[in-house]
Amino acid sequence: MTELLLALISTALINNLVLHTPLGVDPLLGAERHQVHALGIATTCLMLIVGMLGYALYHWLLVPLALTSLHLFVFLPLSVLLITPLLKLLPKAFAALSFDGLWPLLLGNAGVLGLALINVREDKGFLHATALSIGAGLGFWLVLSLFSDLRQRTLDNDVPLPFRGLPIDLIGAGLIAVAFLGFSGLIKT
Repeated sequence: MTELLLALISTALINNLVLHTPLGVDPLLGAERHQVHALGIATTCLMLIVGMLGYALYHWLLVPLALTSLHLFVFLPLSVLLITPLLKLLPKAFAALSFDGLWPLLLGNAGVLGLALINVREDKGFLHATALSIGAGLGFWLVLSLFSDLRQRTLDNDVPLPFRGLPIDLIGAGLIAVAFLGFSGLIKT
């Protein structure tokens, strides 16, 4: 149980998919202020479902049939086909949030596919894959929230003209990544 908790915390804070491996950066830069929590919830749920189903399909279907080289042809349609049902279910559970317009951001999130590939590569069991999926989703949501707050602060301040827009956003993302390096001493293996 301790190993699963450490995997969850490590994936969320130390080996964050957005900051440690540049997966899922596109939705980070494309999210609007009012949709941050909706995108965070949707991405966390999608990562959890795709991570668990991808691991199960790989180990319980592709490995017994000796079709492991086709894992991308399974993971990619799995992640794409689950977006629409997820975006229809989430507004019922979270009526206060607007999930409109999130389909392209979820589709372009390479972190979902990358997570399924990481789960297969590490191969530490179904529960570990589930903990990694939850941790990756929560880590994405945390970085998305921090980045949105940082973006709001830069909009309210006087930023020099050459740095307005994307340059200051990228500088801010770099500073958040440096801040997350402080978590690297949190868990010793």
